[in-house]
Amino acid sequence: MRICVFGAGAIGGYLAGFLARSGADVSVVARGAHLEAIRRNGLTVEMPDESFTTRPRASDDPAALGPQDAVIVTVKAPSLPSVAGAIAPLLGPDTPVAFLTNGIPWWYFMGHGGQFDGRRLGLLDPGDALWNAVGPARVVGGIAWPASAVPAPGVVRMVGGATRGCVIGTPDGRDTPGLAALAGAYEAAGLPLTVTPRIRDVIWEKLAFNLSAGPMCVLTASPVRATHEEQACIDASRRVVAEADALIRAMGCSVNLDVERIVATNMKLGHRPSILQDLTAGRPMEVDALYTVPLELARMSGVAMPTLELLVALIKVRARAAGLYGA
Repeated sequence: MRICVFGAGAIGGYLAGFLARSGADVSVVARGAHLEAIRRNGLTVEMPDESFTTRPRASDDPAALGPQDAVIVTVKAPSLPSVAGAIAPLLGPDTPVAFLTNGIPWWYFMGHGGQFDGRRLGLLDPGDALWNAVGPARVVGGIAWPASAVPAPGVVRMVGGATRGCVIGTPDGRDTPGLAALAGAYEAAGLPLTVTPRIRDVIWEKLAFNLSAGPMCVLTASPVRATHEEQACIDASRRVVAEADALIRAMGCSVNLDVERIVATNMKLGHRPSILQDLTAGRPMEVDALYTVPLELARMSGVAMPTLELLVALIKVRARAAGLYGA
């Protein structure tokens, strides 16, 4: 099976390494020093109990890789417009494209049903570029629970959450040949995977967890557990989760959010969220997918989110000052 991982960073590199080790014909779209290191030394995945190196084909030009049986897109939201302009050479007649993204995905209202069905999210897909380039029939949505980082070019290090793995599903909940093909590739690679007919529920579950500490991590430049050493921050976390729960219900989704379990997890979690990693590294930040669009959905649904709204406003000030968000 020919599989291209578009964006071989922390999550993409982890997936590409396991898929290549299982014998799949894996290629990666990468760039810069990371690309050169993969070409020169291979792609190394460091796990708590093992490390291994594979040698997937690697290029910054999708046209050099040719049509694929499946594409897994793991770039962050600010890079998605560039994916829209470059993905065509990877697509055969029936190639599924799985988007493993943070926050609200660009395709959220695709196959949604009801009054919002087909609504476009221009902040995440300017000019409907992805909608037109990929098309509804190919899209597979997903989230990745593992926490990982790129400590050096060509190296991906797992920090935690690998046992929970990834979750994928089609926007309308149907089983499709593309979904089955992706699930088979994950299984062959020994990658934990859940296939669900309600992918939006899982997206909201992860987003609520991210919102519980991520904004405070960005504002304090601290790992998750450091934000839970102050009672006022813990109280703010509880309020954000409660606001997220109200929005989830208003959007017609069902997630069992255990606030106290989330707080207890945050108290032990030494990971720095990816958006904080981006701020520290001077990379464009996923402010819209993680924060702006959820607030937009809240306004559409008549849900008040005052705690999150304040935190997001402060994040935007900091991100603009760093030159990493908006004009």
